[in-house]
Amino acid sequence: MAKSEVHSQCAGDSLSVPNVQALAASLDASTPIPERYVRPAKLYPISPTNQIELPVIDLAKLIHPAFSKEEAAKLHSACQHWSFFQLVNHGVPDELIEGLKADTIEFFNKPLEEKMEYKLGSDGALQGYGQAFVKSDEQKLDWSDLLYVMTRPIALRNMKFWPTSPSTFRDNIERYSLELTKVASYLWQYISKNLGVATEVFEQIFKDHPQGLRFNYYPPCPESDKVIGISPHSDPTGFSILLQINDVQGLQIRKDGEWIAVSALPNSFIVNLGDITEVLSNGLYKSIEHRGMINTEKERISLVAFHGPDNSLMVEPLAEIIGNGKPNFGSMNYQEFMKVFFDRKLDGKSMVDMLRV
Repeated sequence: MAKSEVHSQCAGDSLSVPNVQALAASLDASTPIPERYVRPAKLYPISPTNQIELPVIDLAKLIHPAFSKEEAAKLHSACQHWSFFQLVNHGVPDELIEGLKADTIEFFNKPLEEKMEYKLGSDGALQGYGQAFVKSDEQKLDWSDLLYVMTRPIALRNMKFWPTSPSTFRDNIERYSLELTKVASYLWQYISKNLGVATEVFEQIFKDHPQGLRFNYYPPCPESDKVIGISPHSDPTGFSILLQINDVQGLQIRKDGEWIAVSALPNSFIVNLGDITEVLSNGLYKSIEHRGMINTEKERISLVAFHGPDNSLMVEPLAEIIGNGKPNFGSMNYQEFMKVFFDRKLDGKSMVDMLRV
């Protein structure tokens, strides 16, 4: 599959590096962390200055006629001032979520040779298990492994990378993917209304609900204050929906120049806006830098569902939003936008900055 045919949710080609889960298992208090994982503290301050609770949006209220107006106003405020929010009462069945959590934990606990059957980048594929965005031998490395599968549109699936064990994993991935398309449909509907754009416009931009799932495994590290689970970045998507698989927190967002720790509410999703939404809205809504941090004693596991636009999109501010004003961003074909993204390491909001005028 050519890179130009792949949506933003794909993990991208990457240089081969050691498996981090296996590396972490070999360390003890007397073993130094390999230098490639040690981050300079002055550039990546590890400890956040504070901890906050994100705005909470109730999806059941958002779609209920009696509460929709008030909840939509809360959604607009969350998108405009935070770019992150927690979504509760989302309607995804508890039994499905719990089953997917159990499958994910079981997969990452399998022997390395079994997981490597789904190695990222094999046969030129952009899906699979391993590490992503490693572009040079000098680059600092993230303290994490991932499993990435493209779920929608169905034509872009590569079932070679969908694990067959646990036996319920594939079915739960399929069901979860379908449930999230419903959630995404509701969110796009109200986001478009809040932006003053006809819902048909957003339906066309995000038709077929392009979606990919990234399962993240962040091993514990005895010197967790020296490493980063995933480098600071914003997502090159419309929005992303995060599910915390276990009870270990580690998400941090950068707001007003400071890193802030975020704790997921029970049975909630954390939603963050991506670069595509910032450009389409001409900066009214913004993507936000975030990073994943490491626990000293226990692994952190999460699942991110990336929801991107149709491959034919021209990435540029919408005329309906600009009106008689001035566009804050230039234009780029979406396929070229993603080619540039995949050719780089993760680096803050570099994609948005590239288009800014």
